[in-house]
Amino acid sequence: MSFLFGGNNRSAEGSVDPAKIEMAVAELDMITDVFNRLVTSCHTKCISQNPQNHRYVEGDLLKGESVCIDRCTAKFFEVNKKVGERMSAMGNAAQATGSFGR
Repeated sequence: MSFLFGGNNRSAEGSVDPAKIEMAVAELDMITDVFNRLVTSCHTKCISQNPQNHRYVEGDLLKGESVCIDRCTAKFFEVNKKVGERMSAMGNAAQATGSFGR
């Protein structure tokens, strides 16, 4: 984590750049949000909510649950990647034409 503490560019006091800390905290918050949405979405889809069908008596996931979660996770990240690419392209186009925020 040398980027947080300025690597070899520390000042004499050894202070930490507050802007870098703020950026790291914001990034951690975003990653946590993505993880929580992934878990909620795939758990709801793949793990039976009916207590008659699933009571968490097994220590491991069932075969069907495991396959479903693998596919759900792959789809989630693929969609996340496509949305990110699309938003980036839209932002670049808006910035190039000067219509960003209008």
